[in-house]
Amino acid sequence: MLRRKARRGQGGGAVQDVLDDPLDAAQERRVRAVLALGGVPQADLLDGVQQVRLRLLERAASGREAPRDVSAWAAVVASNLAMDWHRAKKRQERLGERLAALRQPAAHPSGEDTSLLSLAVAQGLDDLPDAQRQVLVLRFFADLSVRGIAEELGIPEGTVKSRLHTAVRALRARLHEDEVV
Repeated sequence: MLRRKARRGQGGGAVQDVLDDPLDAAQERRVRAVLALGGVPQADLLDGVQQVRLRLLERAASGREAPRDVSAWAAVVASNLAMDWHRAKKRQERLGERLAALRQPAAHPSGEDTSLLSLAVAQGLDDLPDAQRQVLVLRFFADLSVRGIAEELGIPEGTVKSRLHTAVRALRARLHEDEVV
């Protein structure tokens, strides 16, 4: 799975083996996109990509078989990381709300300079249940097929289709409700 290439060492011309990056540039862009579309902030994207690399290297080091499709596997891992990030964010928000109740609420900073549609889609994705958000991101942003999503998540294709249908309907309703589309 991992290729090795030789690189000359600095002293004495010795040759040492260096592991190649387990993700190529296209796979890394796809992982970044899945993380970003999963709601992970820009500042945390590099950490997410590194987590995917680490999990791929750990898989290889443990002797497990390499994924059939590294790109699809990496997209699913990235999607799971985004879900984990949201869970942690929600825990932090609940803690923040409890702390805010103990003191006077602070003024919120002004919104960032983003387009209305991007903001509405991001908020709509945040409002979806984790399982629906995951299949929506994997299908439309990571460009996995229904069968590919089902195989990677270990769920029936019908479940994937049902979750996609429900998620799209909820997101569409949210965008119409916010009068974005």
